[in-house]
Amino acid sequence: MTQIFFSAPGWDEYEPFLPAALEAAGISADIVTEAPAPAAIDYILYAPTSPLQDFAPFTRAKAVMSLWAGVERIVGNQSLTQPLTRMVDPGLTESMVEYVTGHVLRHHLGMDRHIINPGHIWDHACPPIARQRPVTFLGLGELGLACARALQALNFPVKGWSRSPKSIPGLATFHGEAGLQEALRDAQIVITLLPNTPDTQNILNADTLAMTAPGAVVINPGRGPLIDDAALIAALDGGQISHATLDVFRIEPLPQDHPFWAHPKVTITPHVAADTRAVTASQVIAENIRRAETGEPLLHLVDRTRGY
Repeated sequence: MTQIFFSAPGWDEYEPFLPAALEAAGISADIVTEAPAPAAIDYILYAPTSPLQDFAPFTRAKAVMSLWAGVERIVGNQSLTQPLTRMVDPGLTESMVEYVTGHVLRHHLGMDRHIINPGHIWDHACPPIARQRPVTFLGLGELGLACARALQALNFPVKGWSRSPKSIPGLATFHGEAGLQEALRDAQIVITLLPNTPDTQNILNADTLAMTAPGAVVINPGRGPLIDDAALIAALDGGQISHATLDVFRIEPLPQDHPFWAHPKVTITPHVAADTRAVTASQVIAENIRRAETGEPLLHLVDRTRGY
């Protein structure tokens, strides 16, 4: 009997789906949610908000499987020596694609000026077509690539940037510090979907925001620290950036006195772009445990030297 410790909030969401997914994968499992005997546990299902911080007693554990897409809050834990996986959930990917596509179309079509129109102004100016609106993604992981493909299907010209080189058929890709300027050049919409690492923090700053097309839009559903808040406000006030739609922040909930709340060119959404869905995440967990039990490589294994 495989022993699984569910060390995360939200067991009530997973309880209807995870046991069935494990059974369908041929895994006979006993799932506990509190006070386990650490030396008896085979797998830990984990969220950084769990009280568990010392992984050393879990000497038998074959893997720690994060239920979150981001692992920046756990990857540096020195007691965690077991293999660590991150969650790549098809349901989360679908919702991120919907969020990004929706807000790109909102800004592309200029929908705000019609939705918020107290003066009843008859503004007959038509937007360009999608093929005339260059879009750049900072981040070409599972989420970034899925969103890029969705926008390409709508005829947006899309560029993508990543820290390391990537060759993706049909997509113009750039990498490293040298490629960042080329990726951002002429971008009218910039979407950030990078992990939060020391190398990606403040990647959108005064210098890089100035590389975009004048009046560009920034959409950040990735990580709050990717953006230098003060630099973004200055770019909005100066007109280099015409609007920012932000779903993630350095401190959440966003403090009531943060200047983003009062800025007329900022849209705040409360970290709702995408979320792990228990029904689909349970399938990912079951598959990874099946792989571990049969000696196959784990999916979504974290490279701790890179932080994701």
